[in-house]
Amino acid sequence: MIKLNLKDKPLLKKFYDVLAEKDAEKILILDMAKTSMPTDYFFICTGNSFTHVGALRDSVIEALGDTDLKIIYYDKGKDYDWLVVDAGEMVFHFFTRKGREFFALENLWIEAERLEP
Repeated sequence: MIKLNLKDKPLLKKFYDVLAEKDAEKILILDMAKTSMPTDYFFICTGNSFTHVGALRDSVIEALGDTDLKIIYYDKGKDYDWLVVDAGEMVFHFFTRKGREFFALENLWIEAERLEP
């Protein structure tokens, strides 16, 4: 895992802080530059319930309104183990504990550098 100084990446810090303030668990940032994905970063985090996962999604959507990033897609449902917000340069993945363990998304992208704030 690469230690990242978030002061050098204000947009990453902004969204890390948004998630941390909403008590997201196991926040992970993947640098997708060395992958075939057409995005710069994945944010992966865990919520402790369906309601919490939805609240994490909603807080990121709200925070995106203060940036130049445009929402391309987001899951509008509730009571799912995995919700996504695609903002082009950044894609946010919100999981329940069960969903994160089952899908193990971070294990699919082993070539991506893990950034630790």
